[in-house]
Amino acid sequence: MKIIENAYVVTVSGDEHPGGHIVIDGDRIAAVGPGPAPEIDGAERIDGTGCLATPGLVNTHHHLYQWATQGLAIDNTLFEWLVASYRVWARMDAEVVRGAASAGLGWLALSGCTTTTDHHYVFPKGRGDLFAAEIEAAAELGVRFHPCRGSMDRGKSDGGLPPDEVVEDLDTILAETEAAIDRYHDASPGSMLRVAVAPCSPFSVSKELLVAAAELARAKGVRLHTHLAETLDEEEHTTEQFGMTPVEYMDSIGWLGADVWLAHCVHLHDSDIARLAETRTGTAHCPSSNARLGAGIARVAHLLEAGAPVGLGVDGAASAELVPLAGELRQAIYMQRARYGPTALTARQALEMATLGGARCLGRQDELGTLEPGRLADVALWRMDGFHAAIDDPVVAFAFGQTPPLARLLVGGRTVVEDGVLVTVPQDETARRGADAHRRLMRLAEEVV
Repeated sequence: MKIIENAYVVTVSGDEHPGGHIVIDGDRIAAVGPGPAPEIDGAERIDGTGCLATPGLVNTHHHLYQWATQGLAIDNTLFEWLVASYRVWARMDAEVVRGAASAGLGWLALSGCTTTTDHHYVFPKGRGDLFAAEIEAAAELGVRFHPCRGSMDRGKSDGGLPPDEVVEDLDTILAETEAAIDRYHDASPGSMLRVAVAPCSPFSVSKELLVAAAELARAKGVRLHTHLAETLDEEEHTTEQFGMTPVEYMDSIGWLGADVWLAHCVHLHDSDIARLAETRTGTAHCPSSNARLGAGIARVAHLLEAGAPVGLGVDGAASAELVPLAGELRQAIYMQRARYGPTALTARQALEMATLGGARCLGRQDELGTLEPGRLADVALWRMDGFHAAIDDPVVAFAFGQTPPLARLLVGGRTVVEDGVLVTVPQDETARRGADAHRRLMRLAEEVV
C-alpha cells in the first residue's frame, strides 16, 4: 500500500482537501480525505507537503511518430504542412516509430500524463509492425495507452489530400484494424491497453471506409476517433465534395455518438455544437497545435456550456513541438479568454478537461479522471512550494503558471516519475531514442530519388 499525505488534494469530482491524504491499495484508490492519513502497517508513506495532488492527466489526441519530424514546415498551414510531411512519413519504419514513441511517451509522463491516446494513420508497406512498436514503447514506460489504428484510403487520385503512396486499400485497412483489436484490445477493468478505430479525416478517407470502420468498431465494442473541423480549408473541402459541413457529413453517416471523440473541432457552427452535445460526442481540444498551424481557436467555452464532453490533447509533436500536456491547461484558458473574455474558462474547468473530461472522451469516466475511492490510482503530485507558492490557490498556480515539477507520478499505483525523473525507463535513453528516430527518418527520406 501507498499513502500520500499532507498534500492539497483536488479530487476534481467536487472536493478539495488542504493537507489531505490519499490511500492506495494495489492499483486502486482506497481512501481520500482531509487531515492526517491513517496509520497502516507496512505502507509506503509519500510526503506531499507543499504539493498539489491531482488525477493523472489524460491526453486525448496525439501522433507519437511525429516526434521524428519536429521542426519541419514550421510556418505552414495545416494542408501545406501535411503535403510537406506525407512523403517523409512514408519512409518511417518500426525502428523510427519505436524510438519516437519512447521519447514522446516519456515527455508526456514528465508533464503529468498517465493515460494517452495515439492516432497512427500512416502505414507504409514493408516497413515493419508500426502499431506493435508504439505499444511496446508504452508497455515499457508504464503509461496507460489507448492507441488508435488509423488509416487513409483516399489519395490524391481519388480527390483526397495525401499522395497515393501513403494510403491503403479498404480491405487491407479493415483486416489490419480488426487484427489489431483482436490482438491488443483489453476491455477488462483497470486495462492498460485499449484500441480504437480511427480513419484519419474526411479529406483523406472515403465514405465507404468511414461507414465500414464505424460498423467494425461497434461490432467489436471499441471507440471511434478522427480529425474533424480543424481548418476552414477542411470545411471548404467537405462542402464542395459532399454539400455539407464536416459535422453534418459525419452525422449523416452515423459518426456521432457517445462512443466517438473528435480531434480539434475548431470551426463549428451553433448547430454543430448543439448536435455534439445532444449525441454526447467528445472533442479533443489541442490549443497549441491549432495555434502553431494558424488553424484558429476552438469554441470550447460553448461546447462546455452546451454539455458536450471535452478533453485536452497535445496533438503530434511535429505540429506542437515539445508541448507539455500540463501546459495545455494554460493555453486553453488563455485562448478562450482572448476570444471570449476573462470568464470564458476557469482554472478548475481546465483541470477537469485535462482529467475527467479526457476520461469521458475515452469512455473511462468510471475509472479515471477523479481521485475517489475505487478509481484507478493514477495520481500526479506536483511541487508547489517553490516559485508557485506566491499564489495562494494551488489550482490557479498550477493552471496559470509554468508547469511545476513532478514529485511523483503514479499509474495504477506504480511510480513512473519520481522527483522529476522517469524511473521506469532511463530518461536519457528515451531522449536519445527520439533523437535517433529523427536522424534515421531524415536519412531514409533523403534516400528517395
